[in-house]
Amino acid sequence: MHENALLVAAILGVLEGLTEFIPVSSTGHILLAGHFLGFHSTGKAFEVLIQLGAILAILTVYSRRLVALAVAAPTDPKARRFIFAILLAFLPAAVIGALAHGFIKTVLFETPMLIAIMLIVGGVILLWVDRREDQPIYEDAVDFPLPMALKIGFIQCLAMIPGVSRSGSTIVGALLLGASKRSAAEFSFFLSMPTMAGAFAYDLYKNHAALSSSDFAVIAVGFVCAFIAAVLVVSRLLDFVSRRGYGLFGWWRIIVGVVALIGLLLQSGGA
Repeated sequence: MHENALLVAAILGVLEGLTEFIPVSSTGHILLAGHFLGFHSTGKAFEVLIQLGAILAILTVYSRRLVALAVAAPTDPKARRFIFAILLAFLPAAVIGALAHGFIKTVLFETPMLIAIMLIVGGVILLWVDRREDQPIYEDAVDFPLPMALKIGFIQCLAMIPGVSRSGSTIVGALLLGASKRSAAEFSFFLSMPTMAGAFAYDLYKNHAALSSSDFAVIAVGFVCAFIAAVLVVSRLLDFVSRRGYGLFGWWRIIVGVVALIGLLLQSGGA
């Protein structure tokens, strides 16, 4: 195995952990970085499977909250309704993701120009939504009504286009439906658990036979780096967006998208 592959895997793992839970599209960043670094994974499995690190990070940071919900669920209708709301929001992505898996991995994941454009478009939308001064209706993610949760679930499906961002689509959807900035991010956190775990399990099922021992070593390095970086982000993000909003992430998307677009155009021009 080339040491260079492990180094790139570590870089991409850190990038995954830093960007998974902020609305900038972790998959878009990883695919673009992999494109320019010349990194290729079997069946694009690396880009999905290292999300396990981010999943474990949020499970670690939110372990007390999850245990409290599980303990309260048998006797507390509000806790049961919140758990059901998360599962309801997860349902559209589970169905559409399974049906469109081949197209997503073989077409959308292989179109860096689309990713760059979606980063820019998403950044503009995020800036617009962040600057809206509507008074939020919901200050706590636990209070989101079930129809609102289902709508957020359908909006999340837009993130199957790399560059849109899973967290970005769910946060923007929640904000437009009346959530506060903090509760939008928190609902996105909870929804990420079944969504990312489902994507991980399905992708492993579809690609496990094609993966070699060297693939697993590269994935393991990316996983560890993603876990460490994601813990740092998750533990601080809610307080940050409560104070500063999402404007910084909107500008970041636009800058990365423009730089990637220029790089792709130069690359194609020099080919």
